[in-house]
Amino acid sequence: MAAAPVSAAQAIGEYLQSPDDLVKVSAYRKKLEKEKASIDARLKSGVKEQLQATREGLRKLLSTRANVQAIKDEMVIIDRECSDPQTQVATFDQISRVSMVHRNFVQTEEMVNNLLDMESKLSEIGYMLDDDSANITGPAPNLLVIHYYLKQLEAFRNQTMHQAKKASSDARIYLVRRFERLHTVIEQFDQYIIDLAGNVLDIVREGNGHVIVRLIKIAEMEGREDEKAIAIRLVKKAAKLDAASKFKSMLANARVIKHYRSKITKAIADSIKAKFERAYKQDENDPMAFLENIQWMYADIIRIQSDVVPCFPAEYDIYSLYIREYHKALNVQINRIVASEPGANVLLALFEWLKQYKKDMRELEVPPDLLEPPLLDGKEQSLIEDYLQVIIKKLDEWSSNMMKTELEEFVSRQDPLEVDADGQYATQGGAGILFQMVNQQIDLATESGQGAILARVVAESNRVMRGMQEQWVKTVEQEYKKQVEKPEEIAPGLVEYVIALANDMLKSADYAEALLARLEPLVSEKYRVQMNEKLNDAIDGYLDVAKKCTQTLIDMIFNDLKPVTKNLFQPPWYDGILAQIVETIRDYMDDYKEFLNPSLFELLVEDLIDAFLLVYLNALANSPKLKIPAATERIKDDVDDAFRLFLNYKSQKDMEEYFEVLDLILGILEASKEIVFLSYWSFAKKHGPNLAFVEGLIKARGDLDRSGVSEVMDTIKRKVKDENLADPPEPTIMKKVAIQNAFSRFLRT
Repeated sequence: MAAAPVSAAQAIGEYLQSPDDLVKVSAYRKKLEKEKASIDARLKSGVKEQLQATREGLRKLLSTRANVQAIKDEMVIIDRECSDPQTQVATFDQISRVSMVHRNFVQTEEMVNNLLDMESKLSEIGYMLDDDSANITGPAPNLLVIHYYLKQLEAFRNQTMHQAKKASSDARIYLVRRFERLHTVIEQFDQYIIDLAGNVLDIVREGNGHVIVRLIKIAEMEGREDEKAIAIRLVKKAAKLDAASKFKSMLANARVIKHYRSKITKAIADSIKAKFERAYKQDENDPMAFLENIQWMYADIIRIQSDVVPCFPAEYDIYSLYIREYHKALNVQINRIVASEPGANVLLALFEWLKQYKKDMRELEVPPDLLEPPLLDGKEQSLIEDYLQVIIKKLDEWSSNMMKTELEEFVSRQDPLEVDADGQYATQGGAGILFQMVNQQIDLATESGQGAILARVVAESNRVMRGMQEQWVKTVEQEYKKQVEKPEEIAPGLVEYVIALANDMLKSADYAEALLARLEPLVSEKYRVQMNEKLNDAIDGYLDVAKKCTQTLIDMIFNDLKPVTKNLFQPPWYDGILAQIVETIRDYMDDYKEFLNPSLFELLVEDLIDAFLLVYLNALANSPKLKIPAATERIKDDVDDAFRLFLNYKSQKDMEEYFEVLDLILGILEASKEIVFLSYWSFAKKHGPNLAFVEGLIKARGDLDRSGVSEVMDTIKRKVKDENLADPPEPTIMKKVAIQNAFSRFLRT
C-alpha cells in the first residue's frame, strides 16, 4: 500500500521538534540547498542523454526508408526482366519453340499409346463392372479399381478433346467415335454408383458396409476434383494465369463435373420414396394392411443408426437425411390414404396409428426437428372430423335408403306382414338393421378410446333416429288422413301396418336402452351425461311414435263409430245404441290384443278408456234436453255395458276409478233439486268446479224448469265462491271435455 504524501508542514515538523532546534535552521537550509543542486544536475544529464538517443533513432529510420525504396526499385527491374526474357536472352524464342515441339512430340506419343491401350482397358473395366453390378448388395471388390482406371481414361479423354478443339472436324469426329465406348462405360459406372446409393440399407444388411465406405471415398475424391475445377474456372475469369496455371485451367475446362455427393443423397431419397410407393401399391386397396405392414420402417431406422451412420463422414449428416426422407415419404402415402376417402374404420385406425408413430419416434430418440413438417401438417385431429363426416354420411345414406324402402312398403301395403316369435306383427327387420349399423359405428368409435368421439357418434345417431321418427309420425298422420277423407283410394291393411310399426318402435326403444346401458361404463361422467341425454331423447322419440300409432289405432275405432257416436244423447240413443259401440270396440281390440305388444296394448287400453269416456262426456256436455228418468236409466245401462267391455282388459279396481266420473255425474242428474248440490260437491271435490259443464248438465235436465235451474246454479256458484274451490293439482278427464257455446247448444235444442 503506497505511503500517504507528506506535507511541507509535516516535513518541517520533523526537523523542528523543540525550541532549541530553531538555532539549527541555517544548517538545515544549507543542507537542503545542496541536495537540490545535486538533483538538478542529475536531471539535466538525463535529459541530455534522452535527446541524443532520439536523434540517433530518427537518423536510422531515415536510412531504413532509403534502403527500402532502393530494394523496391531493384525488384521492379527484376520483375521486368523475368517477364520478358527475350530482352536478356537473344535465343529465347528458339528455345521456347523447341521446348513446345518436344512437349508436343511427347504428348502425341503418349496420346497414341493411350488410344491403343484404351480398348483393352475398357474391356477389362467392363468385365469388372459387370461382375460387381451382378450383385448390387456387394461385396463389390473391384469398385476402387474400376474408378481408378476410369479416372485415368477420363482425364486422358478430357485432355485430348480439349487439345483437339483447333483440329479439323474430321479429326474431332474420329476422336469422338473412339471415345464413345469410354463414354458408355462411364455412364454405366455412374449408374452403378447411383444404384449402390439406392441400396445402402440392403448392402449393410448383407454385412458389406465396406462397399459404402468405398463409395463415399470415391464421392469425396471426385468432389475435391469438382471443387478444384470449379475454382480454377472462377479464377480464370477473374485474372491472367501463368503457364502452369494455364495448363491446369485447360484440364479444368475439359472436366465433366460429377456431383457424386448430391447424386448419392438424391439416390438415397429416391430409393426411400420408391420403397414407400411399393409398400402402398402392395396394399393400395387395404389401407389398414398398409398401416399394419409398415413396421419395417422402425427396423430400418434402428439399422440406419447402428450400421449406416458409421459408414458416412459426419458432414453428410446421413441420419438426418434418412429420417427426413422417411418422414416425407410416409407423409405422402398418409395423405394419399386420406385423399382416397377411406371408410370410417380406416380414418379411426389412422388417427390411432399417428399417435403411436409419435410415441415410437420418441422412444427411438428421433429429434423432433427431423419430423417437420408433421404428418398431415399436424392436422391429424381433422381425421376425427373426417371420420365423423363419414359416419354422418353413412348413417344418412343407410337411414335414407332404409326409410325409402320401409315407407314405400308402409304406404303400398302390398306384402303381408311377418309375425315374430311372440306372435306379434313385425316389419321387415327395420329396427334391427338400423341398430346393427349404429352399433357397428359405435364399436369403431369405442376403439378410439376417446369419449368425445363416442359422444359425437351417439349424437349423430340420435339425429338420424329423430329424423326417422319424424318421418314415421308424418306418414302415419298422412295415411290416417287419407283413410278418413278418401277411404276408397287407400290401400287396405293400415291397421295391421300401424300395429307392426308400433311394435317396431318399442323394439327400437329397447335397442336404444340396451345401447345406453352398454356405453355408460365406457366413458367419463362428462360424456356419460351427454350420451344419456341423446339416447334417452331417442328412446322418448321411439315411444312417442309408438304412442302415435296406438292413438291412431284408437282414432280408427272412433272414426268407424262416428255415425253411432253422433247419436249419443240424441233421440235414437234412448233405444240403446251403445251395444253397437261396444261390439265394434271389442272386434278391434281382439285384433289389437293378438298382434300388438302387451305393453303397448296395456297403454292403448288406458287411452281407449279415456277416449271412450271423453266421447261420452263431450256428447253429454253438449246434449239437448234429457228425458229424466229415462236418460239416467239409459246412462246406467251404457255404463254397465262399457264397464263389462273394458273389464276384459283392466282390473275391477282400475275400472271403478275410470268410471267414477260417470257415477258422480249420474248422481247430479238423479238428485232432486233440493239435494243436487250434495251430489255436485262430491263431483267438484274430485274434478274441480267445472261450472260451465255442470250448468249445461243442469240445464239439460228435462225435470227442471228455468227457475229451478237458476236456483240450483246459484247455490252451487255461491258455495264454490265461499269455499274458494279450485281445480285439483292433477288435471282429470274433465279438463278435456269440450263445452259448446250457448248459441250452438240452442241450435241443437
